[in-house]
Amino acid sequence: MKIFISGGCKSGKSYYAQCLAKKGKRQASPLYYIATMKGVDQEDENRITRHREERDGWGFTTVEQHRGIENILNECDHSGSFLLDSLTALLSNEMFPARDIINVNAYEQIAEGLTKIMKQLSHIVIVSDYIYSDAALYDSLTEKYRKSLAALDSLTAKNCDVVLEVMYAQVIVHKDVVGFEIP
Repeated sequence: MKIFISGGCKSGKSYYAQCLAKKGKRQASPLYYIATMKGVDQEDENRITRHREERDGWGFTTVEQHRGIENILNECDHSGSFLLDSLTALLSNEMFPARDIINVNAYEQIAEGLTKIMKQLSHIVIVSDYIYSDAALYDSLTEKYRKSLAALDSLTAKNCDVVLEVMYAQVIVHKDVVGFEIP
């Protein structure tokens, strides 16, 4: 099963995604946490630490994959259950790979890699942040980032069996082609 989860910051979506990835694990198959966030400040490091502590003892093998998401196909057993957390961080890493460098074509690279992994992995939970509901006007680079993330979210939702939104620890089902039951 392929599951896409979106939601606001600190909505509980990562914890819920961990539960779904673990639930989808077949006996004797590996459980992978694909960590895309690369800490750039203390707040990021605190979030990374919190996520590590939350999944401690769950049986996840953590794979740090900040860029080139398709490379997990070379490092992991495809029969495993995967949690990719998150598209938001992955896009940030690809779009802004180094100080003063901007890759405006990051969407295309990620979309190609994401499509490859979604075709080859049988169970994956993919997390993204919902950043579209405010009414603020942004500069052109921020808008490019937001539009790129929206396109990645749309691509992912289209290719997943289940699309969920987590809001204040409440789960809303937007798409279900497999008879998904909310745990």
